[in-house]
Amino acid sequence: MQAAKQSPIRAARGWIALGALGALTAACVGGDRVAVEVTFPAERSAEPLDGRLILVLSQRTDGDPITHSTYGVGAQPTFGLDVEGWRAGTPATFTDTVFGYPVARLGELPPGRYRAQAILNRYQTFHRSDGHTVKLPPDMGEGQQWASKPGNLVSEPIEFEVGSEGALNRIALSLDREIPPVADFTAKETDWVKYVRVRSQLLSDFWGTDVYLGAWVLLPSGFADHPEARYPLTIFHGHFPSFFSAFRTEPPDLSQPCVYSDRFRVDCYNHTTEEGQYQVYQDWISPGFPRHLVVEIQHPTPYYDDSYAVNSQNNGPYGDAIMRELIPEIERRFRGIGEGWARFTYGGSTGGWEAMAVQVFYPDDFNGAFAACPDPIDFRAYGTVNVYEDDNAYYLDEPFKRTPRPALRDWLGHVSATVEEANLWELVIGTRTRSGGQWDIWEAVFSPVGDDGYPRRIWDKVTGEIDHDVAEFWRENYDLVHIVDRDWATLGPKLAGKLHIYAGDMDNLYLNNAAYLAEAFLESTTAPYYAGVVDYGDRAEHCWNGDHTRPNALSRLRYVQMFAPMMVDRMLAAHPPGADLRSWRY
Repeated sequence: MQAAKQSPIRAARGWIALGALGALTAACVGGDRVAVEVTFPAERSAEPLDGRLILVLSQRTDGDPITHSTYGVGAQPTFGLDVEGWRAGTPATFTDTVFGYPVARLGELPPGRYRAQAILNRYQTFHRSDGHTVKLPPDMGEGQQWASKPGNLVSEPIEFEVGSEGALNRIALSLDREIPPVADFTAKETDWVKYVRVRSQLLSDFWGTDVYLGAWVLLPSGFADHPEARYPLTIFHGHFPSFFSAFRTEPPDLSQPCVYSDRFRVDCYNHTTEEGQYQVYQDWISPGFPRHLVVEIQHPTPYYDDSYAVNSQNNGPYGDAIMRELIPEIERRFRGIGEGWARFTYGGSTGGWEAMAVQVFYPDDFNGAFAACPDPIDFRAYGTVNVYEDDNAYYLDEPFKRTPRPALRDWLGHVSATVEEANLWELVIGTRTRSGGQWDIWEAVFSPVGDDGYPRRIWDKVTGEIDHDVAEFWRENYDLVHIVDRDWATLGPKLAGKLHIYAGDMDNLYLNNAAYLAEAFLESTTAPYYAGVVDYGDRAEHCWNGDHTRPNALSRLRYVQMFAPMMVDRMLAAHPPGADLRSWRY
């Protein structure tokens, strides 16, 4: 078998043994043959830089190569180096000993024409209150997207050819361009949507530097005309919002060229999205629609575009910061009722997990959670891995056959990526759980801190071997089904009637498997019975949210309309004596 046909994991083991994934200074490079040298000019930084230097070699001709890096179908060769104390003008060199994905090493690139581009995802040094000093990519207002992060240094693409015998040209790239800052969020405010930014004392103390939380607040119709009204509040959890994306006061702009959605297999989906956002506005101002505040939170961490809204050893006390600092400030500014019976939470995917998690961890502070397609809520079904019983996350390992575990599928079950592939790509993008990817953020949230100050691995990123001591920590602290089961005697009375879980039975990430386990426990509950909902969409993909009348492409645009009436019903049925059930119902 030729070297170019090696599996990524086999190749990875060899190169990692050479130390290629460890931290490198720019001056300390190895390998027999130099392939790509990267420098940055002194005008970009007079000080030495730390970070992850990412090199993408793409055969696609559209857009920047750095936007083509992925672990799914269409993945383009990507390589990564840690740089510490890297000085202007000093080459950081990619050689054959540098690990890549999906091509494991530069010498294995198939013949053809490529475009090379490099980017430095810059790291900041944090001196945390737990005594650890760590180097991580700070959020710069973009929501932890390394390919568009302000301050990151980028080269211009250079074309080169790999010959039929695999010989590479010597390539030199210079990081001449710096990604500019994002626009001021307050400039996006409207009569309907307001922006809130607060300094979190809890998070600033933890990280040893100023940390801010942001939020977009959708005001109810009639807010200014009813100064006596106080309003219920819902947290619409999800990924980093650069604006309140579910709301639009103008009809869709049909003059814009149609954009096809690969995810939903729908043409002109940009028009569909704008129509859905405009429909939210029309319903929002209609007579009788429930008047309440809807909040989308910005809570990125150095590990991801959001914190998962819980306290974490690696991320810090984000749960308490949101619940005790941000939400009270929003309710103070915008006349929220400010009591748990008048608060709700919903969201999909990451937001679905967060909706259920905050309801479980702060059971008195919310009156209902609507969790659509939640990330794994039971780690016996961590995608296709049982972290407690399986020994390897990447393979079903039997004496005569190793079967890869799938990570991503379509509605017919066609697999486009494995667990191994997704994790190896993340390892290229960032060591020590610093990729900003999905598997790494789960690890950053759920794992204890390691001796080096970074999250302890749930499994070896190269081999897939599971650390069951870490898994046990996950179980006791973040396995939501286990926690609810373990603590039902005290949690049950506080959660009855509040949990609503929805999943498509062909979820692309196999998240429905955990929902089945949740349903099995919840339906067995007594004293009290959970009295909630677990529901499934037939052949529905990620992220089905409980609407049996519309496809995902449309129902995902209707969270506000779907859950507002249910929230009102819940408040009317479960509220304390003397609760304000009138001022906001105009």
